[in-house]
Amino acid sequence: MAQEITLSTATRTNLLSLQNTTSLIGRTQERLASGLKVNSALDDALAYFKARNLNSRAADLQNIKDSINGGVSVIKAAIQGLDSMESVLKQMKAIAQSAISAPESTTRAKLASQFNELRSQVDGLAEDSSFNGVNLLKNSPAAFAPGADQLTVKFNERTEPQAINQLVISGLRIADYRSIMATSAVTVGTAGNTLVWGQTGTAAIKAINSALSAIDSALVSVRQASQQFGTNSSLLQIRADFTSQIINTLKGGASDLVNADMNEESANLLSLQTRQQLGTISLSIAQKSEEAILRLF
Repeated sequence: MAQEITLSTATRTNLLSLQNTTSLIGRTQERLASGLKVNSALDDALAYFKARNLNSRAADLQNIKDSINGGVSVIKAAIQGLDSMESVLKQMKAIAQSAISAPESTTRAKLASQFNELRSQVDGLAEDSSFNGVNLLKNSPAAFAPGADQLTVKFNERTEPQAINQLVISGLRIADYRSIMATSAVTVGTAGNTLVWGQTGTAAIKAINSALSAIDSALVSVRQASQQFGTNSSLLQIRADFTSQIINTLKGGASDLVNADMNEESANLLSLQTRQQLGTISLSIAQKSEEAILRLF
């Protein structure tokens, strides 16, 4: 049967003090290594779970921000397409005006060919103005189905329908799309075609004026659409900046709850190491006192 070793009160007190100091040193070193004063729910359950909830919401809002930035990119692609379409329409208008003043039918025929080439680019620009599969310019070919070209951007992480804050951006309106695409290609063919430029007389002038009128209407539609998309883009950018600020606030609040003060912890470690050294010396003194008793025998 093992016999119990009896320690003096002074020795036991010094040992308990050293054990406590060693434990505090380990905790302080962990804080310095991790940068956190609350590493788990065992350290401070209330602060730990509050910080976790704040960080979780910040992560959700980061996803929302990424979605908003994606929406901005979709609108930018549409605006860039509209700007290019406007440039093409202006060139088409210049060609049509040149055709009116051109005295020879052959010259008008060449200008009509150039006009047609540019006209085909309007369709191509609308088709290619997409980002990540979303195109706000090219409407659905299925009878221009309403709602076919929409961009929905959420501004919060709520899931309840009544609590969702979002912006629904409609694509180019059907009427505006038709207005832009109504600038039809012209032909050089039979005299019965009212869009024939390669003729002499009023028929060609009438056809060219019709093209000019369609181009003017298309330019109005393009500029109005650009203005509307520009307004939506500005709003999304404001929301993206606001979301960034909220994310920073949430992360800052979480950090205040669990982050350690590195200067304070460094000072604590130095103090604890000094206390440990003094405790060791104190234990040594207590042991020497007991040894002094043995010298009496």
